[in-house]
Amino acid sequence: MTGVLSNPVSEPEFAAPPEHPRDPWFWCLAVPLAFAALACIRLTIPTQPYFDEVHYLPAARELLAALDGGGEYLNREHPLLGKQLIALGIHLFGDEPLGWRIMPLIAGTVAIGASMRALWQASQDRFATVAFGVLLATGFHLFVHARIAMLDIFMAMFLAIAAWFLAGAIRKPETGRWRLAACGVAIGCALGSKWNAVPLAMVPGITFFAARLSAGRRRLLTSKRGVPVPGISLIEAFVWLGIVPLLVYALTFTPGYWLSDYLRPSPLAEKGLIGLHREMLEMQASVKAPHSYMSTWPQWVMNSRGIWYLYEFTDNAQRGVLLIGNPLTMLLGLPALLWCLIWGLYRSDWARVGTVVGFGVSLGLWLIAPKPVQFYYHYMMPSCFLLAALALVLSDIHRSAHYRWVSFVVLVGGAAMFALFFKILTAGELESPMSFAKWAWLEGWR
Repeated sequence: MTGVLSNPVSEPEFAAPPEHPRDPWFWCLAVPLAFAALACIRLTIPTQPYFDEVHYLPAARELLAALDGGGEYLNREHPLLGKQLIALGIHLFGDEPLGWRIMPLIAGTVAIGASMRALWQASQDRFATVAFGVLLATGFHLFVHARIAMLDIFMAMFLAIAAWFLAGAIRKPETGRWRLAACGVAIGCALGSKWNAVPLAMVPGITFFAARLSAGRRRLLTSKRGVPVPGISLIEAFVWLGIVPLLVYALTFTPGYWLSDYLRPSPLAEKGLIGLHREMLEMQASVKAPHSYMSTWPQWVMNSRGIWYLYEFTDNAQRGVLLIGNPLTMLLGLPALLWCLIWGLYRSDWARVGTVVGFGVSLGLWLIAPKPVQFYYHYMMPSCFLLAALALVLSDIHRSAHYRWVSFVVLVGGAAMFALFFKILTAGELESPMSFAKWAWLEGWR
């Protein structure tokens, strides 16, 4: 007995509980609200339509006019949903600058928050999520488009929502069914806002199919086992990610049918939905005349060609609005993409690989699109994935014992660039007609 007692059995060693990072939900509210507050500054200036507002505002007004028994189907080369949302803003706040731009402001704010939630669900990386919100808010693209009545910001909002629900379905498969359904609805709304969403709209379904195919299931179509969402068969996923988006997209044209007695001419009434789309394709491909601000994808990637959405004497002062990317973060994001590709494949980190795929798919559209005249605002969606990659790399640096400070320097530097350019992102009052030279650091920014 003495020997036994003198050598008691040691207590079992228990494994440490898995780490569960705190959900940065507070920051996912705070960053978008701060973005909205900044975007509200001079939101109603200029007081006249500028840049592509001259196309979309008349189309939105005609939709409202049709409710009173008259109207014309304008800007028919684009889907209806974005113009319906602009019309809603006009209906609620009047046919004035606030009414024109309030819905883009809301869409931009939601896009920031949904993008942050998407990265959180995909990575469970608290620092990267917050950094992503800061980078998006100060990245110029979303900020400029949240202050102008154009269609791109609505497409960005719905794509961000779709990414949020898709990542949530993968992270929490017990809720996968309703999240995939919501993802499909958001994809359909993105397509109904602008066709630029088409390549990204295909990614969720293709990803689901590729994941199941790689698992080598004998019952490929009906098996509910395995990634990316256990409990959902490939057939069901096709319904949520293939059929539902197309149905929702078709439904976004419903007002065109309802108003077909008043919108003249009404291609929906005359040609049907398929006939209208033939006409839309023809109109999209027919724009071939050179434009002073046209650019190419290498210029977008290098941030070397911008667009002055506004530069004139208006509202009692010389004012300008310049669309470029943040000069610091747009370039730092390029090596970040490469790092995410290498490290993501090595570690099977699909959040990092996903940012690279999203960038490549959204940019690749413009390498093959039958649209000869292209502009820098087509880079908005690729830039969002680029900044997601940068946020993930900054998080890697943040975990380093010796270089943690670098992650904060990049975020502060990006914010400082945003502050420096703020006046010409918000149509601020300039000193003279030559003031643009202060910000036109490159020839392509003039």
